Amino acid sequence: MADQPTSTLSVMTLRDIQGIDPVSWWPLAPGWWLLLAAITLLLASIIYLSLRLIRYPPGSWKSEAREALVRLRRHAKAMPDKQVAAELSDILRRSAITHAGRSTAAGLRDDAWLSWLSHIDPNQFDWQQQGRILLTLPYAPDTGEDHHQQLTRLINAALRLIAHCYNPPLEADRV
Repeated sequence: MADQPTSTLSVMTLRDIQGIDPVSWWPLAPGWWLLLAAITLLLASIIYLSLRLIRYPPGSWKSEAREALVRLRRHAKAMPDKQVAAELSDILRRSAITHAGRSTAAGLRDDAWLSWLSHIDPNQFDWQQQGRILLTLPYAPDTGEDHHQQLTRLINAALRLIAHCYNPPLEADRV
């Protein structure tokens, strides 16, 4: 009988087994952070590519002109300045004829050509002043002057001009 009070006392001092604390959802484990970063990167890539496809549809004149200008900018250092100026002028002419129509753009020469470029450029680039090199350099004698920086500025302005041309070409003027 002496054991009875002691065992009752020890049973009464026992406590229930407590379970593990619940796992908090915050802060996230590193794997979740990687998954969120991958999803964000995927969404950003999809948005970027969608906007680029809208702005430069494959096979369109804008896409071809942009590719030609980017290629010209990439290879401009290795090419003679006269050749860069001639190719840039050619790309701009072909783009203008495709965009605005043959009747509007094909007959423009000299200052009228540069004035027309300044007029249609939404970026307000001064084609009349800065673009004069397109009219003179391809036909000028080689003086050894370096025009690379000015030509690069013109290529970049042409890329911005092509990017902001939203009007479709006139169907009646296509050949």
